[in-house]
Amino acid sequence: MKLDLALRELHRSERSLASDLAKVADRHEAEHEVHHVALDLARWSRQHVHDLAGIGPRYGLDLADDAEDDDRHDTGLMTAVRSKLSEWTGRHPAPGVVLLADLRHLHRTAAGVSLDWELLAQGAQAAREADLLDLAERCHPQTLRQVRWANAMLKTLSPQVLTS
Repeated sequence: MKLDLALRELHRSERSLASDLAKVADRHEAEHEVHHVALDLARWSRQHVHDLAGIGPRYGLDLADDAEDDDRHDTGLMTAVRSKLSEWTGRHPAPGVVLLADLRHLHRTAAGVSLDWELLAQGAQAAREADLLDLAERCHPQTLRQVRWANAMLKTLSPQVLTS
């Protein structure tokens, strides 16, 4: 079985998504909906990382349970700098383009994570690994909501940003 490969890749992609969501929340602090929803969605991905780390040893994996480590590097000075930049640039049209680019990146990353969950679920079903299938069935819907949120924000913001 190669379920360990799927688990390892999903763990890596969820960590990346959690970190990207936290960075977008910091970068666009002036956009309150983006800021708060991105923080909530990052919590989901961090929980997914935790759950994957918990099941990893059954498949011979020692997965880090520290999605927040990626975020810890961004605390302190860099967070303060990004926050000030967000405040200062919130009055210019360019942040809209940056926000679209960030949302586009989040959409693509979350779609990749969704695909990883789908692959893991298919593998778990074929191998009759009930715990792994349960984990995929519990987490994948939240990832799909992350994709839909990014898509909805892109649809809402793009007309205004691209025609201004």
